[in-house]
Amino acid sequence: MERRVFIIHGWGAAPEREWFPWLREQLEHHNLDVIIPAMPHTEHPVIEEWVAMLRTVAGALRPTDIFVGHSVGCQAIMRFFEQENVSSVAGFICVAGWFTLRGVETGEEWAIAKPWLDTPIDLAMVKRTAGSITAIFSESDPYVDLAINRDMFEQQLGARIIIEHDKGHFSEDNGIYELPIVRDTILTLIQ
Repeated sequence: MERRVFIIHGWGAAPEREWFPWLREQLEHHNLDVIIPAMPHTEHPVIEEWVAMLRTVAGALRPTDIFVGHSVGCQAIMRFFEQENVSSVAGFICVAGWFTLRGVETGEEWAIAKPWLDTPIDLAMVKRTAGSITAIFSESDPYVDLAINRDMFEQQLGARIIIEHDKGHFSEDNGIYELPIVRDTILTLIQ
């Protein structure tokens, strides 16, 4: 069975931006099937649309599947996992994931973020489905409060926590076009 890696970009991003093309190339050298869907309405992400897209691209989940999310992409994956009736995938790697946000500046941004922030997630189901969970944060992230979100991932999901330095929100705006820690975490999962 070919191992699949699903990479879900964040709000305002796209498959051909950020560190996603680099990660695809790195993983394809290890004969992994890398799927990076263009999520719908990326400038105005909607929970139901993003979960529906994940259901479409993933189909029947396999115990060898690995999911990587960035920012709101982590939220989409968790909301997808809570609705799936499978025992477990191989792993979930969450980069700059959040349960709370800061630094959202406009009323329009808050209106977009509000459903993601206010709609509860069945974390017990996520934990059961996600297999091995790794949460990667930067202490310089302007949107993700490290203390609150680290504690949530660690305490509620049993995630392994990795703190990177000076990576901001792990985006092009921060000059991040490669993310070796994600590649290395995936390669550990497939050994």
